Amino acid sequence: MHTTHLIKCLFEAVDGLDICTSNWCPFNTLVISKVWVSWFRFVWTMSLLLVFADSQSTHPDEVTTLRAIRQSFIDPNSRLRNWRRGDPCVSNWTGVLCFNKTLDDGYLHIRELQLLNLNLSGTLSPEIRRLSYMQILDVMWNNIGGSIPKEIGQLTSLKFLLLNGNNLTGSLPEEIGNLPNLNRIQIDQNHISGPIPVSFSKLNNTKHFHMNNNSLSGQIPPELSRLPNVVHLLLDNNNLSGYLPPELSKPPYLIILQFDNNHFEGSIPSSYGNMLQLAKLSFRNCNLQGPIPDLSRIPHLTYIDLSDNNLNGSIPPVNLSHDITTIDLSRNQLTGTIPPIFSGLPNLQRLSLSNNSLNGTVPSTIWQNKTFNSTKKLTVDVKNNWLSGVSGTLNLPPNVTLSLQGNPACLNASLAQFCESSTTLVSHLQSIPSNSTDKCPPESCPNNFEYAPGSPTPCFCAAPLLVGFRLKSPGFSYFETYFYPFEVYLTSGLEINHFQLDLTYEWQKGPRLAMYLKLFPVYTVPGSNVFNRSEVLRIRSLFTQWEVPYNKFYGPYELLNFTLSDPYKNYFPATSPSSGISKGEVAGIVVGAIVGAILVSAFVSVYILRSHRKKYDAVSRSRRVSRASLKIEGVKSFTFEEMKHATNNFDGASEVGHGGYGKVYKGFLTDGTVVAIKRAQEGSLQGEHEFLTEIELLSRLHHRNLVSLLGFCDEEGEQMLVYEFMSNGTLRDHLSIEEKYKESLSFAMRLRIALDSAKGILYLHTEANPPIFHRDIKATNILLDSKLVAKVADFGLSRLAPVVDISGIAPGHVSTVVKGTPGYLDPEYFLTHNLTDKSDVYSLGVVFLELLTGMHPITHGKNIVREVNIAYQSGKIYSVVDANMGSYPSECVEKFATLALNCCREKDTDGRPSMAEVVREIENIWQMMLDLDPRTIDSVDITEPVSSQCSSLTKNMFLVSSDISGNDLSSGVIPTISPR
Repeated sequence: MHTTHLIKCLFEAVDGLDICTSNWCPFNTLVISKVWVSWFRFVWTMSLLLVFADSQSTHPDEVTTLRAIRQSFIDPNSRLRNWRRGDPCVSNWTGVLCFNKTLDDGYLHIRELQLLNLNLSGTLSPEIRRLSYMQILDVMWNNIGGSIPKEIGQLTSLKFLLLNGNNLTGSLPEEIGNLPNLNRIQIDQNHISGPIPVSFSKLNNTKHFHMNNNSLSGQIPPELSRLPNVVHLLLDNNNLSGYLPPELSKPPYLIILQFDNNHFEGSIPSSYGNMLQLAKLSFRNCNLQGPIPDLSRIPHLTYIDLSDNNLNGSIPPVNLSHDITTIDLSRNQLTGTIPPIFSGLPNLQRLSLSNNSLNGTVPSTIWQNKTFNSTKKLTVDVKNNWLSGVSGTLNLPPNVTLSLQGNPACLNASLAQFCESSTTLVSHLQSIPSNSTDKCPPESCPNNFEYAPGSPTPCFCAAPLLVGFRLKSPGFSYFETYFYPFEVYLTSGLEINHFQLDLTYEWQKGPRLAMYLKLFPVYTVPGSNVFNRSEVLRIRSLFTQWEVPYNKFYGPYELLNFTLSDPYKNYFPATSPSSGISKGEVAGIVVGAIVGAILVSAFVSVYILRSHRKKYDAVSRSRRVSRASLKIEGVKSFTFEEMKHATNNFDGASEVGHGGYGKVYKGFLTDGTVVAIKRAQEGSLQGEHEFLTEIELLSRLHHRNLVSLLGFCDEEGEQMLVYEFMSNGTLRDHLSIEEKYKESLSFAMRLRIALDSAKGILYLHTEANPPIFHRDIKATNILLDSKLVAKVADFGLSRLAPVVDISGIAPGHVSTVVKGTPGYLDPEYFLTHNLTDKSDVYSLGVVFLELLTGMHPITHGKNIVREVNIAYQSGKIYSVVDANMGSYPSECVEKFATLALNCCREKDTDGRPSMAEVVREIENIWQMMLDLDPRTIDSVDITEPVSSQCSSLTKNMFLVSSDISGNDLSSGVIPTISPR
């Protein structure tokens, strides 16, 4: 329809509004004055002229292209649903960022496609070639398949090609070599095969080639030596073969050469010792032969890994860079003695020479004359050689580890301490904040808010930004030494204060260093506990556009996710950060001025109209809800007046809790029933359909260990859920010191609460129809009734489990945006976005550790899983048991601790027990208590029998040895331990 025709139709419609019909308003007797109609026509004229002048501002070809791209994607979570309407730049389609002004052709053009981690599958459309002005294509961490379209080679403005973390197959198109402005190509972690195109040698402006973890084959083209600006060449974990091109030493700015796990022939070219900017040389497991090249001329080399090859000869006795942290020459065929060159390396962290044929002695000067502190350490691994001893002193500093196993030196009794097998505990570590939050009221922050641990303002509740971040090729082996400098580096690059960052990290295969960043806002005035929208978009763009300054020691980084939960979930892409369209602004200003003038003359009419309308809406909505409620059996629809009466007009004295959703009130229905009324606050309201859908889902959950939904209210713009009232509050209330419940829980009570909780979750996983993943299990979501029976509550973040397909197979996970509570969040779910039943198992395991220790999941920057794991590994589990628990049978406590830690396995998710196994094992522990001393459970009200079946679950789990030295079980007698 043409603009003029549409305006004409609207004028005719306005002229016809002499009387409001029942279709337009709830009454039909209000006559609109001629003055009002004139004003109304004037507003429409100005508004439509401005709006239509601004419509379809994006180039039509690019609009068509985006629709074709969306058509080629599979979008199970409807993340691109707004691509169906409006204009990409003006309406701010998800992930579409445009230039902030029209170009010579009078249109706006697409500058970036930012589709990071949206769970998209399907293929990349060849129509993408039409986005000729696009500079960034980012589809990282999706499930996109098919081959890379050769048409991408026509995007001559493209600077970042970011395709990593998908399921792409096929070969690399030669046409990519035609991109003159390309700065970064990331295709890692796909299934791309075939050779590296020779045409890539024409990418004169490309600095970063990240092509690792694919199935690339053939020889590395020697022509890549022509690349004048290459900085990173990551080709590890492919099927490359042939010889290493000596010419690769020519690029003047090459910093990282990483070719691990390929199938090369021949030796390492001696010319590689001439790369003056090189910081990392990693050729692990490449089938290389010959001698180790002379690397003494590389002034700032930090990392050498030539392990798992067939290198021979002796270790070159040449001095290496003082910046070096890691030297790994293990599992080769090296001979001769250990040269003294390793003695003068002040930053050395790891020296691995194991599984060679070295002889002589280990020079103690390697660790002598070095300064060690609590974070600086050194590992010297020389296992399985022909070494006869250690020259010099045997007094190793506390942070030095020497491994001599498999050498003749171990026949010497004085060296026996260095010949024992050692295990390394790998787990999350967290920064220790500058200010303690220990004195802050526990659990007083609403959902998605938490105490900012480093804030100079005590007990500052704020909503952090959650960022998944990873160093792809770090230049060190131990991060503790560089933890603080890295925080300074990152916060400086993000232009925020150091105290705004809280960081957790974990080493992953590669080795790569995954990080979980929490970025907190700064307290300035009351209400400043969230970032504003412009700051969120600024920080996000620093990550997505790689504007955090590069540091060759930390190596290249990648963004895994940028999670925007409440209160940020509507920040991006609410509007494009660079799409401040001048026409739209003018339209807004003009229309605003006109409306302001109208308000003076129309105020009385609008007031009357709204009054009548409100009464009509209240009646109409009540009728709609009543009709909907008829379909929900067993759930009562309450009126708003009934809720007001039950809570004494929502009196503050009736409030018993609050969270991100809203407030919870204790109420009394007219029949005397005590209930908990959960009232949504403004900003948390759902659409009517979504609200009723949630009620319908909750109405189907019936289990003694789930909090029951009794009813709801959806009137007067309010949304409320009515639950059974749990008089003993939350589990966290009973575990926290100085809370209102003074009587501490015995071990028997805690074990019963654990069993109740596990049974509730087991019902959700296996018996609910459809099955459900809770996704937010925590101590504050486990409520206790008058008899301390535990019931799981709050299904606001729950997701339906995968459904069985036509072949009778159900997927093992649901791909979804990460939500949950820090400290309880499954690390594997956070990194992969794959939600499984084992994600709930992990969270419940954290609750079990809280029951065991009384600690919070994160306290003083310490993670409860890590702290209990360390105590268990060292045979000191009883040192972390809650002293308020009273006496307890030690073997039962130990089995419960083992179960909890098995639930909290971080990497081996398949090794976590199922919820059915969790329930069975707790029942076995209960039966053990009953067999040992029935009096220990006399005070616990048992209304449901437990199984007496025997299980070997804890015996079969291999997280820790069943033979724990240094504990009180060595005599074979099972003692009852009193608190210390």
